Amino acid sequence: MLAALNVILHQLTVIISLTQQISFAFITVGISGMLYGPMLTGMIGIATDILKYIVKPNGGFFPGFTLSEFVLGFIYGLFLYKKEVTLARVFCAQLTVTLVIDLTLTSLWLSMMYGQAFIVLVGARLVKNIVMLPVKTAILYFLAKKVSEIRVRRLA
Repeated sequence: MLAALNVILHQLTVIISLTQQISFAFITVGISGMLYGPMLTGMIGIATDILKYIVKPNGGFFPGFTLSEFVLGFIYGLFLYKKEVTLARVFCAQLTVTLVIDLTLTSLWLSMMYGQAFIVLVGARLVKNIVMLPVKTAILYFLAKKVSEIRVRRLA
């Protein structure tokens, strides 16, 4: 169900430019990481990346982005699976995602695809990612906390 929601949220992605976009599909990946762990969420990331491409192709298929989706799910799972949801933990998860995925891997893939200099892409994407870090942290923290509370009530 979270994978389907991820595909739907991906449809609502705001494309700023060829190398910049804003999406809230990270929410489902973060919650999935909290519920299912790093490996399963990483595998779900691979499946949803391919499904998102089939549903709404945005340029050519590039396997680097599929790898990024695996790593994204893996990171959220490492930080959130079977752990108490705290603001610090969610911030650290989101910071890691921002540094590893958003600034490094995505910039690398875009550099390879479009022939732009890696450092130029990182610089261009830096401001958006700095602004979005606290926004994504707050959204994910709030929703993960609620899902955690609901889960505890259902188990009690």
